[in-house]
Amino acid sequence: MLNSAKAAWRLALRAVAYQAIATLAVAAACAPLGSPAVLAALAGGGAMTLGSLVAAWGALGGGVAGAGKVLARLLLGLAAKWLVVLAGLYLAMAVWQLPALPALGAAALAAAAWLVSTRFVTNRSTTRANA
Repeated sequence: MLNSAKAAWRLALRAVAYQAIATLAVAAACAPLGSPAVLAALAGGGAMTLGSLVAAWGALGGGVAGAGKVLARLLLGLAAKWLVVLAGLYLAMAVWQLPALPALGAAALAAAAWLVSTRFVTNRSTTRANA
């Protein structure tokens, strides 16, 4: 076995933690612009972070299964992620009337943090192959 589902879940949680850190950094950078910008950054980055957590739960939550079922869970998790992200951004910009640039910027940087963190997290993983 190359990797366990539990190890994959831990890696996903670490990547989500990096997204949360990136979101907080963007919110701190938006502090001079006022509280609406900070709230917008928290909403945008938070939506992306929550969406990634939902995707990880959807993809990894069912345990070991066949390839078709795993692919279906992966695709459904990804679809749920983007529904959460779109709903969060809609709430932030249309319903709560928060500034769009901090919300979209934080969401984009949280997505970039996911990409960057998965590279560093997987390189630092202590999971070894049993061959």
